[in-house]
Amino acid sequence: MYSEASNFVTTTDNAFFFIIGISVIFLVGITGTILWFMYRYNQKRNPVATQMHGSNTLEIVWTVIPTILVLIMFFYGWAGYSPMKNAPADAMKIKATARMWSWMFEYENGIKTDTLYVPIDKPVSLDLISLDVIHSFYIPAFRVKEDIVPGRGNKIWFIAQKEGSFELFCTEYCGLSHSYMFTDLKAMPQKDFDAWYAKMADTTQKAGEVANPAAEGRRLVELNGCIACHSADGTKIVGPSFKGVYGHSVVVETDGKEREIIADDEYIKRSIYEPNADVVKGFVKGQMISYKNQLKDEEVAKIIEYLKTLQ
Repeated sequence: MYSEASNFVTTTDNAFFFIIGISVIFLVGITGTILWFMYRYNQKRNPVATQMHGSNTLEIVWTVIPTILVLIMFFYGWAGYSPMKNAPADAMKIKATARMWSWMFEYENGIKTDTLYVPIDKPVSLDLISLDVIHSFYIPAFRVKEDIVPGRGNKIWFIAQKEGSFELFCTEYCGLSHSYMFTDLKAMPQKDFDAWYAKMADTTQKAGEVANPAAEGRRLVELNGCIACHSADGTKIVGPSFKGVYGHSVVVETDGKEREIIADDEYIKRSIYEPNADVVKGFVKGQMISYKNQLKDEEVAKIIEYLKTLQ
């Protein structure tokens, strides 16, 4: 199913299989030599130790051959790696944001999704950004992988060559719920992608005018990965549950001191923009990043409307 899923599959697999093949040959050869020496020169067959003199021919052979093989391995590796660093000028650009513990993809027209949608047979270039710790972007079927370091932009590109859904996940341990940081890449024909792109642009525009702010608030919570740390059913995860929080008394630690406050609009807004200011008792400080540059005031207001429904 995944054969030729992207333009990098063949070169990557060739390098991998060549290196594995050479490794197996050496493993068998060296193991066989060891067994032969154990048989040929054991004490019963060779009771008196024999002095062996050096051989210039052997020295040259086991120096030159491995050197040639290593250079060939390097060639295969470089031939596959080098094209991965230079995206075509006409590549479609998408911003991929990683955070504990979710992905968000933003397209040039403002569409934001938690699943990566791409057209087939068109170069796609991803700007990789981390909002907190080191993550690693990996699509096994496409043979592409790139680390995402906070404060240091990175890029990756590929051409999807097969229609379908492919796993996409983080391969760098990034905290407690690292194993939940996965999503899908959906590759589709260009006409289907164009239809989806237009539909999503229209949906995004209408979302700002939605009659039910709570519904939009729920969408924002899911899109921004809040559900990775906060449940909606009372379950304790990394952060306190959203269920029953709004309008109720909450014990928090502020500047090292405990105090009791009401979870009103101002508290919710401050918790989103300054998550370490008032930490709910029983939870660890520093687990959440600030969403000051990720969410607007009107979006926060819609999230608050959603929290009001979870009583």
